[in-house]
Amino acid sequence: MTAFAAGLSESPELVQAVHEAVAQVREQLGGGDPPDLVLLFVTTHHRSLVPEAAKFVRDALRPGTLLGCAAPSVVGGRREVEESPGVSLWAGRTGPVRPFHLEVTMTPDGPTITGWPDEMATSSGMVVLADPFSFPTPDFLERVDEDHPGLPLVGGMALVGGEPGDNRLVLDDQVVDEGAVGALLGPGVQVTTVVSQGCRPVGSPYVVTRSEDGVLYELAGQPPLERLKSLAATATQAERALLNRGVHLGLVIDEHKTTFERGDFLIRNVLGGDVATGSMQLDDEIEVGTTVQFQVRDAGSADEDLRHLIQGHSADTALLFTCNGRGRRLFRQPHHDATVVSDTLSDPPVAGMFCAGEIGPVGGRNFLHGFTASVALLTATPTTPEG
Repeated sequence: MTAFAAGLSESPELVQAVHEAVAQVREQLGGGDPPDLVLLFVTTHHRSLVPEAAKFVRDALRPGTLLGCAAPSVVGGRREVEESPGVSLWAGRTGPVRPFHLEVTMTPDGPTITGWPDEMATSSGMVVLADPFSFPTPDFLERVDEDHPGLPLVGGMALVGGEPGDNRLVLDDQVVDEGAVGALLGPGVQVTTVVSQGCRPVGSPYVVTRSEDGVLYELAGQPPLERLKSLAATATQAERALLNRGVHLGLVIDEHKTTFERGDFLIRNVLGGDVATGSMQLDDEIEVGTTVQFQVRDAGSADEDLRHLIQGHSADTALLFTCNGRGRRLFRQPHHDATVVSDTLSDPPVAGMFCAGEIGPVGGRNFLHGFTASVALLTATPTTPEG
């Protein structure tokens, strides 16, 4: 009898797919108590039948809490089912968890997030699945970091449609299309996180000397496009090719460090530049005084980064939340992230989904990322007999 299990079916017929995934989970769990937490991920092809899938899983496994969502692609074991029918199921005897459904409610003081769970201070971690249209995930993460510093969050944005109301989130017997659902993990499981942003730094670090409303105007007193041109002039041919393909900016997490390397940065995307002013438009605000460094991303860097970060870890099971822009789009071959996680951890039960934004901690703070593989490594905590 094991504490964790994962199942995957690629059957195009939902009832058959859920039946196959449930059978795999049951076989791995063996007898004993029902799982405390079950996660259900179904691909876009099954979106309209999410309520039926959730009911079948509840009836079959009788979990303490069921979480789930629809996603464009899902992960199960060593496989990534990309944009084709798939059902991924994960189950764990984690000890009791605290489920929640967060919503944005209008108050006299403005919009506020309601539905916060109790006992966050004693939690070992949190799994969150959110709707990108209706839930302010960055504000939520900032609030958690303020109130409960060091609490690791993992999960992602569930996006299977381009309009509000298209997405599906599951919490026990409810299927909702807005807000966020999740579960607080208790002391019965130890949570370790790995967040692979897939980039490597190039050139030299600079201090931001002028920035406003997501526009970067100066790096160490010079326009950022001028800094980028100087970098390209001295870069290798391979680095110039990567810079031409897409440039990113890494924000140093710990300003007390004197040297920076891969893993020391929060990666943000450069959306464009203004040749007239030499400025850059970013996808996030950057405060004056922040140390930054240009970054490049390619399949080789992303592969090396994930392997480097997960090496040396061990776990009883893993939850993988990877970006829609990874998979075959980035690596030109299937199953990359799932295979790396499975190989490195000696094939524990693995499940997860492809996201439109991944949640995970970097430098002890939780962020919403892009092009990232966010991995939760879970290990059952031994119980101490009383007496």
